[in-house]
Amino acid sequence: MSFPWHLEPWIRFGAFAGVLLLLAGIELLAPRRRPSAGRRQRWPGNLGLVALDTLLVRFLFPVAAVGAALVAQERGWGLFSLTALPFWLEIALAVVLLDLIIYGQHVLFHAAPWLWRVHRVHHADLEFDVTTGLRFHPVEILLSMAIKVAAVMALGAAALAVLIFEVLLNATAMWSHSNIRLPGRVDRLVRHLLVTPDMHRTHHSVVPRETHSNFGFNLAFWDRLFGTYRERPEAGHEGMTIGIPDYGSAGQLRLDRMLLMPFRQPPEEKET
Repeated sequence: MSFPWHLEPWIRFGAFAGVLLLLAGIELLAPRRRPSAGRRQRWPGNLGLVALDTLLVRFLFPVAAVGAALVAQERGWGLFSLTALPFWLEIALAVVLLDLIIYGQHVLFHAAPWLWRVHRVHHADLEFDVTTGLRFHPVEILLSMAIKVAAVMALGAAALAVLIFEVLLNATAMWSHSNIRLPGRVDRLVRHLLVTPDMHRTHHSVVPRETHSNFGFNLAFWDRLFGTYRERPEAGHEGMTIGIPDYGSAGQLRLDRMLLMPFRQPPEEKET
């Protein structure tokens, strides 16, 4: 029986909505930090970006990454087409390699100044919760999708592996950005394999050496392997400041300001 690929968007949406609602509910019941900026200030812009990003991707990449995998499989493209691995092992390797590529992409978006101008929209959120994991400028989303499609075709990854990876990446991006509290022992255990909210929150610190650490969204060992791991923020999770110093005002949370952010000087630069 063949997989019903026409249901792929609905599978992804169902997983997205379920994880978002679950984590948002836990944040209300057991928040890790007391928010300095409320949901009413932040969520309209953050969720507005999600809606816009989704529409643009569906319009400009109608087949997206799963469709690219189906095309690559049909035409025999990519690294895995040259191997005779068991299907389960091919799925696992493809998911891990795609996660490594996304880690590398994240490092690149911090390293290249013109990419950082786009990526800083994600970092300019005044707080850190499940919607921060969805707050990406449309230019970044489109560049990321182009990289993902190219990677899928180069690997010749199975469509099922790509679907699993897409669902996992979306879910773990929300999880790793969520404002939830894990017991210290559980956090230390889990972060040997998966990125935890405490691990990734450090990445959203205003302190540059902390901003440029803990790049992983999903698998935690890339940061240790490549020397970008930082255990905790120096000021502690309750005392740290989240965001980018130049974009610390509530006015920068508006959707129109976020869309224009990569193309404008920071407010402080204009005043000097």
